[in-house]
Amino acid sequence: MSDVKKYSFEAGTRSYHSPVRDEAARITRRRILESSHELFLDRGFAACSIADIASAAGIARSSVLSVFGTKATLLKEAVDVAMVGDDGPLPVAQQPWFQPVWRAKTPGGCLDAYSRVCLLIGRRASGIIEVVRRAADEGPEVAALWDVLQRNRRSGAGTIVTRVRELGGAKRGLSEEQAGDQLFMCNDSSLYLTLVTERGWTEPTFERWLSSNMRHNVLR
Repeated sequence: MSDVKKYSFEAGTRSYHSPVRDEAARITRRRILESSHELFLDRGFAACSIADIASAAGIARSSVLSVFGTKATLLKEAVDVAMVGDDGPLPVAQQPWFQPVWRAKTPGGCLDAYSRVCLLIGRRASGIIEVVRRAADEGPEVAALWDVLQRNRRSGAGTIVTRVRELGGAKRGLSEEQAGDQLFMCNDSSLYLTLVTERGWTEPTFERWLSSNMRHNVLR
């Protein structure tokens, strides 16, 4: 989240900081993100304009531009908030709901916890991530965002593989890269979109299926 401006006065070199202004800025930012998320899902990236988002949020178009700059940046922020679950500064791996992955005492427990993480991210962000995928050929900024999302997925999978190896449970003969590829396929939010949203699977069924696949593909 961008810092709220502070005003300095030369006479006393004092700075002025208003908690009320800070809170108003946070509320405005949140309203813009919520409106953009809904419109991106409803219309797609190309058909949704900054003016549309401003109108839905009940603020001026110039205010949206002053906070986010471009529509692609707004899409990136909408994805970040959806994945994390809030607009705070903590990244995914430091979120409270991710901590069971690190606290797990067994390789299977680690993958079970990671399956839960994938479920939560799929529930919150699969739709907006699909918006990015479909818009990736509409401009370099969105294409770059899609590439970042894929690299982050691959990096996240590699981190989990490292943890599974530390717990002593990786398959013999399965390289770290191969194991990472297996989890990279499993942590794709489009699985949630296809199986839960479109095919009607229950979330517990999806979570069990995901965990079973991760265990089968990675563990001894």
